[in-house]
Amino acid sequence: MENKDSSLKPALPDLEKKLLERIYASETSLRIMHVCGTHERTISKYGLRSVLPQNMEVISGPGCPVCVTPEKDIDIAIALAKSGAAVVTFGDMMRVPGSVESLLDAKSEGADVRMVYSIDDAVSLANKKPELDIVFFGIGFETTVPANAAALLRNTPENFSLLASQKQTPPAVELLARDAEVDAFIAPGHVATIIGTKPFEPLAEKGFPVVVSGFEARDILLGINLLLEQAEKGVSRVDNGYPRVVKAEGNKIALKLMNEVFETSESEWRGIGNIEGSGLVLRREYEEKDASKKHEDLYAASLSEIRAKSDRKDKKRCICAAILTGKAKPSQCPSFGKDCTPKNPTGPCMVSQEGMCYNWFRYSREGGSRFA
Repeated sequence: MENKDSSLKPALPDLEKKLLERIYASETSLRIMHVCGTHERTISKYGLRSVLPQNMEVISGPGCPVCVTPEKDIDIAIALAKSGAAVVTFGDMMRVPGSVESLLDAKSEGADVRMVYSIDDAVSLANKKPELDIVFFGIGFETTVPANAAALLRNTPENFSLLASQKQTPPAVELLARDAEVDAFIAPGHVATIIGTKPFEPLAEKGFPVVVSGFEARDILLGINLLLEQAEKGVSRVDNGYPRVVKAEGNKIALKLMNEVFETSESEWRGIGNIEGSGLVLRREYEEKDASKKHEDLYAASLSEIRAKSDRKDKKRCICAAILTGKAKPSQCPSFGKDCTPKNPTGPCMVSQEGMCYNWFRYSREGGSRFA
């Protein structure tokens, strides 16, 4: 990483200038990992890495929900769609490759795959189309779970079910803290809005400074300053750099909804593997709404066919696993910008606007030397 001129850019707003001056005044070296796709988008869009000093590095972790959804869950969704169910999900999720193809590929072959903006859209479709088996492929972190729980508590129609691939953030961050060469963490503000700051305290107790940050450039620069302050004092705690939204206890109503419908389980993270206590599955009282169980006989044959094709497929080179765990940069991938582009993504990190590869592809071409 090149050393940057401490005069910085004169066009920067005064607050950003002051925050950067404080960073440049410190001789403390920090390797910081964030675990939020929106943080990566802000960092890349505004070229924040290009204005940080040489002793400061910010890397990306598994903060993109689309990116960490495992191939096997996508394969089940595709098998359901090919077996007669109508699978509905978010637009980005339709383009993420499974072990053989994406949901969008399956749609082009005649499967019933549709885009929605929320689980409420999916429930509405089930009410309008009682002749269809509607399966909502629900993915994401703690931010999307309360809405899914609320929908199921409203007594959804019989032809509606949920294929859940929900993740809990803190266990994955704790795993990375043991594995990655990281000094401190920026925690995602939207996740903390739901769960609060307390779930990140075990990480701080292990010696890692943590700050919950908002999503503007100044929020992230503030977060870096708060981490620097902890490191300089030789302490590790969880600082709330997003107090206008985040409370220590989180959103108690949302947490109550989550806990009423879902329970904690082991979960697979794409590129990382199984992480104990990082998943959320439907409680027994709601198992009749679990698409993976409700329609298991329906999609079993299609899933076996997909797995057989996967064994024979010559997969393109992709290092999303290393990128998601902070061990590599997108520019180190042999497919980046060549075989893998946003229009033709090889791996999940290039699909979503929260994916690191997507943001490096887009903004590295607009900012010249923004990327180290």
